[in-house]
Amino acid sequence: MSFLFIGIDHIQLAAPEGCERVARSFYADLLGWKEIAKPQNLMKRGGVWFQCGEHQVHIGVQNDFIPTRKAHPAFQVKNLNALREYLHQEGIRVMDDHARSDEGVMRFYLNDPFGNRLEFLEWL
Repeated sequence: MSFLFIGIDHIQLAAPEGCERVARSFYADLLGWKEIAKPQNLMKRGGVWFQCGEHQVHIGVQNDFIPTRKAHPAFQVKNLNALREYLHQEGIRVMDDHARSDEGVMRFYLNDPFGNRLEFLEWL
């Protein structure tokens, strides 16, 4: 083949119109991800973009928004237990997944403020 996949540039999660303030509160203020500027020509569409490690997470406005309850991104974390405790202290409910811990990975799930499923994991 004359092409090569390098990796993932970004993921996009959908949210309802007017989501920006809530998205900033969750992704920037709570999770600590840095907001990044959207290109000028895309600003009129709404939404907000964040940097998560080496990757970007784009929160995009979807007019007929329905949260993703099964399909989800998985974010690799260093010191997952500290994140779990922090989220617990902030009143965020997480759902642990012990069923696959024998694979050498710990993980939990939570829903963002829009109902989208997110996975956080750490390889042991």
